[in-house]
Amino acid sequence: MGNKIEVSNLNFYYGKAQALYDISLAVPEREVVAFIGPSGCGKSTFLRTLNRMNDTIPSARVDGTVTIDGRNIYAPDTDVVSLRRRVGMVFQKSNPFPKSIFENVAYGIRINRIHQNKADLAERVEKALRDAALWDEVKDRLNESAYGISGGQQQRLCIARALAVQPDIILMDEPASALDPIATQKIEELVVELKNNYSIVIVTHNMQQAARVSDKTAFFMLGKLIEYNSTQKMFTSPDEKLTEDYITGRFG
Repeated sequence: MGNKIEVSNLNFYYGKAQALYDISLAVPEREVVAFIGPSGCGKSTFLRTLNRMNDTIPSARVDGTVTIDGRNIYAPDTDVVSLRRRVGMVFQKSNPFPKSIFENVAYGIRINRIHQNKADLAERVEKALRDAALWDEVKDRLNESAYGISGGQQQRLCIARALAVQPDIILMDEPASALDPIATQKIEELVVELKNNYSIVIVTHNMQQAARVSDKTAFFMLGKLIEYNSTQKMFTSPDEKLTEDYITGRFG
């Protein structure tokens, strides 16, 4: 299997302040890559360069290339809307729309016009909810407000919403940091399941979570990529002393 995403010599600036320095790494097809590192080290900023979410910040500027399936997503002719459909995003705080459970998932399908008729729409919504391991819990409540379900369920609803538009890649920015241990476990199990069909990049503060769900781990510090390795190697015999110090809790 090849690489889904290849990042080369990426620098990122907020105005004059540089936030990321010369980052190069590849995300393999259908694997989970975890980003770890202390707060403010650039993990989330880097994650957002992978679907151009940083474009919304007026002073943001990027050098270097990010290619997905061999195409540079920063090329001038990139259709950013279709890029974000292919590269779904799940945020730290679940952010369901103030609509019904059904409409939360149907929304993206409708605006991207990927359904043929009402029955097809309902099927796609059901499939996305099943893929997000939520269907059995909400199938009798589809017309109720998304705000009426638990935080963990809301987060899986946001994952279903991302899956509904048939992305290839899912970016997750600390998707379980606001959840209790049981809800967190469900999200982790889901991530492992989803990698059968998607490439996944997850930012996490939780080292054990990175160890449990990811195939590869990238350790960031002060905007630099310190080490990128298989997760097993990273957590047993990292190449860099800084990585070892962080993982063993000597700082951060």
